Amino acid sequence: MSDKNQGWSQRTRLAQALGAMDETTRGLVPPIHVTTTFERDADNGYSSGNMYGRPDNETVRLAGSIICELEGGADAIVLGSGMSAALAVFHALAPGDHVIAPRVMYWALRNWLATEAVRWGLDISFVDCCDTRAVEAAIKPGQTKLVWLETPSNPLWEVSDIAAVAEIAHRAGAKLCVDSTCATPLLTQPLALGADLVMHAATKYLNGHSDVIAGAVVTAKQDEFWSRVTRIRREHGMILGPFEAYLLVRGMRTLDLRVRAACASALELAQRLEQHPSVAQVLYPGLASHPQHQIALRQMRGGFGGMLSIRVKGGEAAAIATAAHVTLWKRATSLGGVESLIEHRASIEGAGSPCPTDLLRLSCGIEDPQDLYRDLDEALPR
Repeated sequence: MSDKNQGWSQRTRLAQALGAMDETTRGLVPPIHVTTTFERDADNGYSSGNMYGRPDNETVRLAGSIICELEGGADAIVLGSGMSAALAVFHALAPGDHVIAPRVMYWALRNWLATEAVRWGLDISFVDCCDTRAVEAAIKPGQTKLVWLETPSNPLWEVSDIAAVAEIAHRAGAKLCVDSTCATPLLTQPLALGADLVMHAATKYLNGHSDVIAGAVVTAKQDEFWSRVTRIRREHGMILGPFEAYLLVRGMRTLDLRVRAACASALELAQRLEQHPSVAQVLYPGLASHPQHQIALRQMRGGFGGMLSIRVKGGEAAAIATAAHVTLWKRATSLGGVESLIEHRASIEGAGSPCPTDLLRLSCGIEDPQDLYRDLDEALPR
């Protein structure tokens, strides 16, 4: 898009993929660049800026540019998965560095931090990151180099105060990275609240169609730490393929519409399920009963996300039975797609999981919320 149109809304810029198109044919769909190598100039240089397909691909760059603009960052990279994106940040640290991470967070990353990261030499403290006093108490002066937040956190949907934690991290000389996968750039802007980095499992809402594995990291500034992150992506081969990048770009063009629909459904379901006789508790930041609702009101805009969890009366057996009897909701891992998913998380996470055994995680898609509620209502135990 031209400079004169930079005042257009996120929704408009997303719909047109920042105005990208095929300049050769004037086609409105950006092409997929699949070449793995590029010709040098006669003077032995690379005036195109492209040298080799691992770090250099225009389709991949376009995906990163869209995410970077959405987050208001200085630069962004896309990678082969959400885990690759997170690990690129952690590998940019040095052995002996101290990291503060949430006690409840994406389970695969939490498990990596508790096992492989420790073996590699990182010092990890799992903290209730909704409690800023607990975060401050966990700081190790001169050693803490990174605070990692996930907000809202999966699967309890707790909300951390990004601005307050950023201040704590920066006073200690540490960086703050926020996993904003479930909030998406449309609902929360971590960099504007003081975060240094934002991570997305782009597999989820950014792609939105359950057909791409991808990740992204956005930085507030291009400093030495960011140089290490990008170097790790390049040298470790943590890349996204051009076809996957094309699908990611295509998915992001409808991000605004999908997220709005998911947020509206999640809020309606949360309000109705909170009154359901078979539901002991609904966990959703948009409810006044949520312990961090006021923080969510302050730092989220346009909605509270498409994710919620319910705790079923009758315990684990009742929760598993509920998931077994739905027909419209799909029993599957993941979130953020156009189809609605239900999952008994404790079964997936296994021993050591902080997830209550009576909890079902719900990812709202774009179906009619009345149909989604009726399906749950008929499956819940009486």
